[in-house]
Amino acid sequence: MAGQKSKSVTVCGYPLSIFFIVVNEFCERFSYYGMRAVLVLYFKYFLKWDDDFATTIYHTFVALCYLTPILGAIIADSWLGKFKTIIYLSIVYAAGQIVLAVSAIHDITDTNKDGVPDNMTFHVALSMVGLLLIALGTGGIKPCVAAFGGDQFSDEQEKQRSTFFSIFYLSINAGSLLSTIITPILRAQQCGIHTKQQCYPLAFGVPAALMVVALIVFIVGSGMYNKTAPQGNILVKVCKCVGFAIKNRFRHRDSRFPKREHWMDWAEEKYDKLLIAQVKMVLKVLFLFIPLPMFWALFDQQGSRWTLQATTMDGNFGVFVVQPDQMQTVNPILILVLVPVMDSIVYPLISKCNLNFSPLKRMTVGMFLAALAFVAAALVQLQIDNSLPKFPAATESQAKFINMMNTSVTGQAGEFPLSLPSYTATEDYKTFTGPFSLNLEGAVYPVSLADGTRNTLVIIKDAMSPRAILFGDITAKPDEGKNAIRFFNGFSSALNITTDELDFGDIVRNNMSEYRNVTSGKVKFTILDEATSQTCVYEQTLKFGSSFTLLIPPTLTLGQMCQGIVEVTDINPNSVHMAWLIPQYFLITAGEVVFSVTGLEFSYSQAPSNMKAVLQAGWLLTVAVGNIIVLIVAEAATLPDQWAEYILFASLLILVCIIFAIMAYFYTYIDPVQIEAQFSQPEDEKKRKSLEMTKRDSIEKRKHSDSNSLYQTKM
Repeated sequence: MAGQKSKSVTVCGYPLSIFFIVVNEFCERFSYYGMRAVLVLYFKYFLKWDDDFATTIYHTFVALCYLTPILGAIIADSWLGKFKTIIYLSIVYAAGQIVLAVSAIHDITDTNKDGVPDNMTFHVALSMVGLLLIALGTGGIKPCVAAFGGDQFSDEQEKQRSTFFSIFYLSINAGSLLSTIITPILRAQQCGIHTKQQCYPLAFGVPAALMVVALIVFIVGSGMYNKTAPQGNILVKVCKCVGFAIKNRFRHRDSRFPKREHWMDWAEEKYDKLLIAQVKMVLKVLFLFIPLPMFWALFDQQGSRWTLQATTMDGNFGVFVVQPDQMQTVNPILILVLVPVMDSIVYPLISKCNLNFSPLKRMTVGMFLAALAFVAAALVQLQIDNSLPKFPAATESQAKFINMMNTSVTGQAGEFPLSLPSYTATEDYKTFTGPFSLNLEGAVYPVSLADGTRNTLVIIKDAMSPRAILFGDITAKPDEGKNAIRFFNGFSSALNITTDELDFGDIVRNNMSEYRNVTSGKVKFTILDEATSQTCVYEQTLKFGSSFTLLIPPTLTLGQMCQGIVEVTDINPNSVHMAWLIPQYFLITAGEVVFSVTGLEFSYSQAPSNMKAVLQAGWLLTVAVGNIIVLIVAEAATLPDQWAEYILFASLLILVCIIFAIMAYFYTYIDPVQIEAQFSQPEDEKKRKSLEMTKRDSIEKRKHSDSNSLYQTKM
């Protein structure tokens, strides 16, 4: 029967049912954060969206994930109850994860087996359906699971309930940390039926499997749960009360009606004074929430802009290599370190110095630290930009010259003199505006290059005089930190070149292969002479984001190892190390600890006893609005440089920080229990006991707020 407490087996004083709830939460958070860790890279490299559009869709999705909890709370409290809501929406959630994993299988529409989907619209549509279902599922169950776990304890198990919440939120961080380490590794694998590609189906498939496990585990414990019946949603009641006050005030806007002390007092005709007083307290805190979305606008860019920033950096840490999407693990690791440091060292020291470091002051400092994090990100971006090659402008063209003759060559390319020993190239690209003449030992060739292009002119012997063959080069860094490699065959016969992953095809004499993107690390190229069937292996150690043209001269020695191949650098590898991202991650995480943890504690302490969920919904709404701000700025701000966008966000947050500090200065802290007590009747013993119990519960909860808040940041 709904609402009846079931007899649950206890272990060490704890209901056995909470084991299923904790395991469910771990698997669900692993599923969500694992999928989200690789999502922006999936948008950019699989769906082929540009950085701005990928960022926009990513933050739209995150915003939906923080808007749907309100819907989930209403469904649970007003209609289905928490248990059924978790079951039904978990099914929706798992279906969404499965749909997203299927959408990432490129072989579904790759009819010509070239590794590129032939019907990208199908994959985009399937991805959007999957993400919509995930947003509905994860957001819908978010406000239910923790509260459902609390329902499993009796009134005499307050201590065990507090410990449960600590374990529960620890499972959230554990799932988040492990998934952001594991899923980027899965993504970096190669998989496919016809061609091998980055394994996004596996990176999404494992989180989908974990979500199915989460659902099964939760259902298995069904017979042990205490399932309370829905009793009406307080959020709906608050909204109706506010709506009636506004409508009633509008009806009595004429000056002949006497003014009331507060505009919410216009609800007295329909609602009791206790509810109105509670709504006033809630609105007072919600007013302070207005500037907060700007913090989340910066914070959630760790999964979008900062991940894209990491793709242009060197992730080799010596003993291990960090994938760009794995850098997000720095945040949960630092949280586990910084929260106890703040609680045990920093805050006590500030207190001993007799400084009034109130919750709102802490939140202001947190916002300032987040702004500094984006200043740090801008400085790193400037270093990255300075390390990038200078690509041609729209009205320019660039050319590199390679001498594939066995003798030196001298000449003139436009205004640039050439002097190249055999089998060498010019050190860098020459920039031209319009056509130019190439003079090679008296022979003059007119050259016209397309504007905005990079090119290579390979000088070969033609009869008795040299001539140049034109090849187009890439004009951007290779995607995903990979390395663009191609071969020029100057050998006497056709060659076939392969690696474990790629086939460069058959390259005839005096011709260039297409670029192939090769992952970093030691790579072995197998070169086959098609005339003699002899082979040799050429090894090259690649870093991140480079481009090479490998010259195979006529003097190539075949055998066990290839001898004589010349490496020509087209684009230098990424030179800015990912370690430089750690300061900005440290600042944003320190800001999160000071801002988010304190904000949750402040909201709890200032909320009426029966409306803490309302403020939790308001808090989640600030996260959603923050992500909406990002997608607006990403589309509206047409800044040419990424560092300038970082500075723009930092400036906006500094401005909001100042506004929030002024609002906080005029805020008066309240004790909700005392205010509620003013509306209780002395003769009503039941109400008095209820208030005393609420006060004791409030004090007890505050004792545990610091430990619990460590984990609440990842909800």
